[in-house]
Amino acid sequence: MLNDDLDIESPLEDLDTILVDETALKSRLHELGRQISADYKGQEIAVIAIINGAVIFVADLIRQINLPLQLDCVRVSSYHDEAKPVRTPEIIDRIRLDLQDVHVLLIDDILDTGNTLSKIVEVIRKMGPASLKTCVLLDKQTPRKVDFEADYVGFVVPDEFVVGYGLDFAERYRQLPCIGVLKPELQNPPEWG
Repeated sequence: MLNDDLDIESPLEDLDTILVDETALKSRLHELGRQISADYKGQEIAVIAIINGAVIFVADLIRQINLPLQLDCVRVSSYHDEAKPVRTPEIIDRIRLDLQDVHVLLIDDILDTGNTLSKIVEVIRKMGPASLKTCVLLDKQTPRKVDFEADYVGFVVPDEFVVGYGLDFAERYRQLPCIGVLKPELQNPPEWG
């Protein structure tokens, strides 16, 4: 059954603005896939995805990469149902692939403070990869807490609280086919209904 049949409000109605629509996402994924494939031509890569946020982005992006690749995931926690990071990133799952002498592409959903990516990069570097590059869906224009820039960027977005296409607030809105700014009054609701 469709939401229209059930008379249920769409999560899209919780967005203040849409920053990146579905068409722009598909187009940019294709461009990123071509660029990554060209940069690593003739090599196998290991893709390390930081989940949950990057799961949709990674799934769509790796289908655009025309190279042999391995995939592993790492889970990191830092938001805890808040609109801003509330603690130092904590790695709560480990990388299982052997990355010694392997070309590694680390993928995350969003680069804002730089804390999460810099911490995972540090962990991966200790594993002895042949090379290490980073890719983010979004580069949020906010002051970094650490000096960090991604090698590949999908979109640059303003310093707003964004959701959709894998990005969440309190594990909600990941399924939206676009990226938008969550209405301010919903960013810290007293209780979900």
